[in-house]
Amino acid sequence: MDKRRIVIFDTTLRDGEQSPGASLTVNEKLIIAKQLARLGVDVIEAGFPIASEGDFEAVRLIAKNVKGPIICGLARASDADIDRCWEAVKYAEKPRIHTFIATSKVHREEKLKKSKDDVIKLAVNAVRRAKRYCDDVEFSPEDAARTSLDYMCDVVREVIKAGATTINIPDTVGYSEPGEFGDRIKYLFEKVPEAKNIVVSVHCHNDLGNAVANSLAAVINGATQVEGCINGIGERAGNASIEEVVMNLVTRKDFFNAVTGINTREIYKTSRLVSNLTGIDVQRNKAIVGVNAFAHEAGIHQHGVLSDRRTYEIMTMEDVGWMGENIVIGKHSGKHAITALLEDEGYKLDKDQINQITNKVKELADKQKTIERDDVLAIAIDVTHQLSEKEQRIKLEEFAVTTGSGMMPTASVKLIVDGEVKIGAGVGDGPIDAVSSAIWNIVGPSVRLVEYNLKAITGGTDALADVSIKLADKDNNIFSARAVNEDVIKASVLGIIKGINKALNFEKRENPQR
Repeated sequence: MDKRRIVIFDTTLRDGEQSPGASLTVNEKLIIAKQLARLGVDVIEAGFPIASEGDFEAVRLIAKNVKGPIICGLARASDADIDRCWEAVKYAEKPRIHTFIATSKVHREEKLKKSKDDVIKLAVNAVRRAKRYCDDVEFSPEDAARTSLDYMCDVVREVIKAGATTINIPDTVGYSEPGEFGDRIKYLFEKVPEAKNIVVSVHCHNDLGNAVANSLAAVINGATQVEGCINGIGERAGNASIEEVVMNLVTRKDFFNAVTGINTREIYKTSRLVSNLTGIDVQRNKAIVGVNAFAHEAGIHQHGVLSDRRTYEIMTMEDVGWMGENIVIGKHSGKHAITALLEDEGYKLDKDQINQITNKVKELADKQKTIERDDVLAIAIDVTHQLSEKEQRIKLEEFAVTTGSGMMPTASVKLIVDGEVKIGAGVGDGPIDAVSSAIWNIVGPSVRLVEYNLKAITGGTDALADVSIKLADKDNNIFSARAVNEDVIKASVLGIIKGINKALNFEKRENPQR
């Protein structure tokens, strides 16, 4: 019996970026997209072009520069959305427009205020309009898992007639159970036999922890495309984890009798890249890519693994491209060594970025520090997170902190704010709190700090300080930022300023008159 080919549709750059605080710059999206191409995903959903100018530019840049996968943009079932989507994806070798409209009773009645017939008409018109631009059109009945089976089939039947080449059945709110969701896909094929002539896809959310199980249940019942995100990131509790879906199909090929085009040895570096650039850490016991995934502590397990790894490991570290923890880079290491290390981690950077990273590595090595893989990665993340000159509305000129036994730490900060020099002072429970207060006293209460994390990159008193923060504006939009420096306080200051700049740039895009 021939193995079925399962299409892997990655939406890390669209649905994944909707994880609170996971906003990515255009350059960061391009870096991830190029690594997704090396991973071997079939489709990259690069963004929602009409959502913002930044989203549009990212989709267009990826369409122009990433070869191999289909490049897809998301659009609601409206003319404006579809037209804007095409303007972004038209540069791709293989463009796709993915349009959607909600079909469940609660969405139709409470959100859309539309009848069943109205929704079908909008869906058909959207597919027809998208079809005028490109042959590859995907349609999703949003919240399909809570849509009556027969009405879902009615919608699907009509959009196939209109020209849809992929039908995606989403469990938008993670409501389904695996057996139930598998039966839904089976019912679709029974009632809409023409669906066998196109790609039937699934997009499952993880609100009840069933996203991967539901996706696999759909594959068992005939689905030939699975949508998901690297590390399972996404709205609320996230999406189906691409690496978990793929490794189920690979490890249990005897059960699924299906294959993908994924190069599994690129999984680990893709996971690390997405985690580093989004600032969303991977939990230690995460399947496939967590640091404990191949760790054995119990004596009986260790004995078994030492005798034969197959006793307690159903796949190997090498299968997913797990690498050694560190390699040593010194001050005599050149751009070639650093470029090779970064490419090994999934980073494809331009010459200017490589030069910046190399110079920072050499500066650090000159201070008699041993440079390890994670140090280089931290510096690379810092460089790729840098904002353009235009985006740096606030710049750090200098700061000073005074502290000592029996005295409350005080700090002063000099900033350039939209070209104007401003000086602030503050006090706090510690030096970082004091310098933060000084910054807030300059920029005001429009943005607030909601999360602060500090970690040392490698061991020792000379370890690089890696600061990641999350800020919120008055509308509770979340902005993440990260900064690396040998000095803990300076790393904190740089991270906070970077986050404030992101918030100010967002406000300017949303309200250009301000």
